[in-house]
Amino acid sequence: MFETFAMNEERVLALAGLFQATALAQQLANEGRCDEGAFEASLGSVFRIDAPSVVGVYGDVAGVRLGLRNLISQLDETGRDMAITRMAVTVMRLERSLARHGSLLGDLQQGIVSAQRQVEHFGKDSPQVIKRLAELYASTLSTLKPRVMVTGNPQQLQQSNVVEKVRTSLLAAVRSAVLWRQVGGRQWQLLLYRRQCSMLARGLLTGATLDNG
Repeated sequence: MFETFAMNEERVLALAGLFQATALAQQLANEGRCDEGAFEASLGSVFRIDAPSVVGVYGDVAGVRLGLRNLISQLDETGRDMAITRMAVTVMRLERSLARHGSLLGDLQQGIVSAQRQVEHFGKDSPQVIKRLAELYASTLSTLKPRVMVTGNPQQLQQSNVVEKVRTSLLAAVRSAVLWRQVGGRQWQLLLYRRQCSMLARGLLTGATLDNG
């Protein structure tokens, strides 16, 4: 039984996707900007509902390098950012809440399909698509508890384009939380298999770095 719930690369990648998206939300809230490559990969994950593999959800392992680095920091408590950890844990709980609201989940899925049509016209990372996804997050996930609280620079959080990117990042975080649950991930595994998770994340990060130079 315990082997069934041990960490594996699929679960670590999904966790990295979750920590990447929450890290992006925090970067945006603090600075009004974020790692654009990581944001593009996280944004893409929202639309890859039927990806053939976990890594395919993010394009490739390099797509979650930021997430792997953040995950390692949280697990090893080196340069740990508690705001990112709190957001990630809250998103995991929010995913459980979403699973209990079938109609809202249906609305969310339909909204993503609708946004996909905008992608075909304007491009994935266009302001129009980001605005649509932000509105979708606000009308669905923001109505559930627990609510994900994002703190940062008040001046940045008054900018509508920054808020839209924060909400889009949180939508991507929920996408990864759903994926984490689908591949057998459970919150208690982060405690029981902490070292194993960190080792796998380091291996994936090293491989992605070597592959991409």
